[in-house]
Amino acid sequence: MLRLNRELPTSGYALVIDGRVKTEFKTKEGAETGARDLKRRFPMLQIKIYDAQARSDQEVRLA
Repeated sequence: MLRLNRELPTSGYALVIDGRVKTEFKTKEGAETGARDLKRRFPMLQIKIYDAQARSDQEVRLA
């Protein structure tokens, strides 16, 4: 079994789902849209948006 080792991106934004980097985006709006859609479909997941420039992440919660 192959294990992919995805590291945090150096530019743009990434979705971190349950502690693993899954998808990268060029814009914050794209990352937010993708995160909200996933959170609506799977509310039990812990989803964060990682900002490579600021080197920080923000947890996504449903309003």
